Amino acid sequence: MNWRSMAQGLPVVAMLLPGGQLFAQPADDSKPASTAVLNAQYPRVYPDGRVLFRLAAAKAASVQLGGAGLGATTYEMVKGEDGAWTVITPPVVPGFHYYWFIVDGVQVNDPSSDTFFGYGRPTSGVEVPTPGEDFYLPKNVPHGQVRMVWYLSKTTGEWRRAMVYTPPGYDLDTRTRYPVLYLQHGAGEDETGWTKQ
Repeated sequence: MNWRSMAQGLPVVAMLLPGGQLFAQPADDSKPASTAVLNAQYPRVYPDGRVLFRLAAAKAASVQLGGAGLGATTYEMVKGEDGAWTVITPPVVPGFHYYWFIVDGVQVNDPSSDTFFGYGRPTSGVEVPTPGEDFYLPKNVPHGQVRMVWYLSKTTGEWRRAMVYTPPGYDLDTRTRYPVLYLQHGAGEDETGWTKQ
C-alpha cells in the first residue's frame, strides 16, 4: 500500500464527506481588541469592523450583549458546547464603544475587557480601530507622564481627583513654565475618560 498517495488524497476525501466544508473555511483574521486585558483573546476585532464577543457562563440560561455604538440595542448570544456564549456583531463604526453582558437579566462587565467609567458606572469597552490609522498607537519617542493627584476643592469642601500630564523631561527642568489646558468631561464619565479611552 502506498501511504504517501493515500495521505495526499485524504484532504480531497475530507472535503467530500459531510462536514468536510469546515476544512475550507478561511483563516480567522480577527485580533484581540486593544482594550482586552493582558493575555485575553476576547473581544476580537475583524478588519471589516465586526467584533466577536465571548463569555464563559456555562450555567446561564440566557446571555445578551448590550452597548452603545454596536448597532442593535442588544444581541442574543449563542451557547457553545464548551459552555461559552458568543456573538459576532455586524461591522461597527470605528472608535471606542461601551458594552456589557446581560446574564439571566443581570448586567455584568466583561472579565476579558479593561474597565472604563461610562454611563455613570464602571463598564467594559472595546476599541474598533480605523483602518490605516495608527497615529494614536505608541511610538518609540520620548513620552511624558500622566499623574493622578488629589486636591481639596474650595468650592465643594471635598477631596477630588485630577489627572495631570507632564511632558518628557518635566522633572529635570523645574524652571521651565508650561501652559495649562484644563479638560472637564460632561455627564456620565469621570476624569479618567480623557487619558484612558
